[in-house]
Amino acid sequence: MRSTTSRPERGASQVDVTAFGADPTGRADSAPAVAAALRYAGTLRGPVEIVFAGGTYQLYPEQAEVRELYVSNTVGADQRYRDKRIGLLVEDMSDVTVDGRGARLIYHGPQTAFAAIRSANVTFTNFSVDYAVPKVIDATVAAAGVTGGRAWRVLSLPEGTRYRIDGTHITWLGETSPAGGRPYWSGVDGLAYTQIHDPAAQRTWRGDNPLFTGVAAVTDLGAGRIRIDYASATPPADAGLVYQMRLIERLHPGAFIWESRNVVMRAMNLHHLQEFGVVGQFSEDITIDRVNFAPDPASGRSSSSFADHVNLSGVKGKVTITGCTFDGPHDDPINVHGTYLEVTGKPEPAALTLAYKHLETAGFPQFYPGDQVRFIDKRSMTPLPGPPATVTAVDGPSGTDHTRPLTTMTVTFDRPVPDGVAAGGTVTENLTYAPEVLVSGNVFRNVPTRGVLVTTPKPVLITGNRFDGMSMASVFISADASSWYESGAVTDVTIRGNTFTRPAGPVILVQPTNEVPAEVHHGISVEDNTFDIGSDVTVADVKGVRGFRFTGNVVRRPDGPERPLFVFHDSSGIVIAGDDR
Repeated sequence: MRSTTSRPERGASQVDVTAFGADPTGRADSAPAVAAALRYAGTLRGPVEIVFAGGTYQLYPEQAEVRELYVSNTVGADQRYRDKRIGLLVEDMSDVTVDGRGARLIYHGPQTAFAAIRSANVTFTNFSVDYAVPKVIDATVAAAGVTGGRAWRVLSLPEGTRYRIDGTHITWLGETSPAGGRPYWSGVDGLAYTQIHDPAAQRTWRGDNPLFTGVAAVTDLGAGRIRIDYASATPPADAGLVYQMRLIERLHPGAFIWESRNVVMRAMNLHHLQEFGVVGQFSEDITIDRVNFAPDPASGRSSSSFADHVNLSGVKGKVTITGCTFDGPHDDPINVHGTYLEVTGKPEPAALTLAYKHLETAGFPQFYPGDQVRFIDKRSMTPLPGPPATVTAVDGPSGTDHTRPLTTMTVTFDRPVPDGVAAGGTVTENLTYAPEVLVSGNVFRNVPTRGVLVTTPKPVLITGNRFDGMSMASVFISADASSWYESGAVTDVTIRGNTFTRPAGPVILVQPTNEVPAEVHHGISVEDNTFDIGSDVTVADVKGVRGFRFTGNVVRRPDGPERPLFVFHDSSGIVIAGDDR
């Protein structure tokens, strides 16, 4: 195989994936060539550019790189899914740019689109990502009515959607693997989860799926159209709506950043992310700039991800998310958090055994020597007295090895753990891997959940964004040691100069999971925003905060029966001033 490099003006070596056999015409599988090009790039010294020659590239999983990996918010320690296939892998490299030059990367089957692992100064830019047959079925009710005493619907499906009719049921099918001859995945009728999209109103919400209730007959009309007849004569009232249906197991992250530093995603189109979104895990300084998280208009699809768009779990330094569009996810567009581990034992005065408590998160390190750790009382969600402790040793999961314990670890500190630490009653928070956050100039639309979730004690600025038609809170601040175990308490959050149109309420929701009254969060300021809301919408519902300011905002809502604009629980230092209503 011919391999070439050239020397661009800026002094970086250049590796062209087509020189390794990648096919920009989109006819052949380019996965082995792309993997070979990346491996070769890893042997070069100094800055390196991996470039694509425009065009369309098909990438199948069978010859992609494979790594045993454990990823936050996915399938936890489940050994059936420990091996991840990665189409474009930057691993143990530094000073790397992957420049697609406008290339379209079309992925097939279960795999992560791109990843940076144990790498530094990595930029992904100028390419689009899509999946040929997503594991989300977008079924539009093209027509509906009642004929001969039977209700019916005609479903219209995006091109490439594969299915089989089995009597009164529909079996949805992934692509057939060219190696194994079997579909990559399959599921029946409404699958495991549904959300509903109204393209006319530009709204998306979670709801019940009526498509497969009381089915009397299913008929394939061809050209991606299916007629479903029902035993009932009740006229369907959902013509024009899109039922977005999927399974729920998050087998692969859509993209993955782990143990890496200064990773940039810039000027990209992420039309679909299979099984999860971009996961940043125990890395430092992540920038996501001008990335379009939205379905390709030519695809006929309205969904763009299997779950979150961006989930950053245990990141330090600074998270910068600017100028992006978040359209059509199946969960939160942005979630920045740490992970609480629960104390399960005290083998030594200065050591604790700790456990992952949510089934979707396990298998990777939560602490490194030198990290600062805070001990949190679960019932109040407040720190125990005393300064943070410093980690001196960790015996636990590596993130790449199933022979080690995956759900527990022993962590040793530089001093005895404080009084009050109790098995089952205390959780730990890694203060070192908690980032400063900037979310600026983004657009959020067709979101069935929250817009921005953030739990970090470092400064947070959410500014100049437009949140339209959110189905839950636009900004959600929690800190949770009873369900998702996502840390930690905020101390400096500014929500400034944003526009909130057609929101569900509350628009700003602060809801830690403490069981006893306590002021968990501190220092939240909501200033100079515009809220265009319905009369039944609350602007802010705030629990457990010391220091909440709402100043200089414009709140517009129609006359009529009104819910209160503000609801406060167990909070103090509240200032509401200078707003125009």
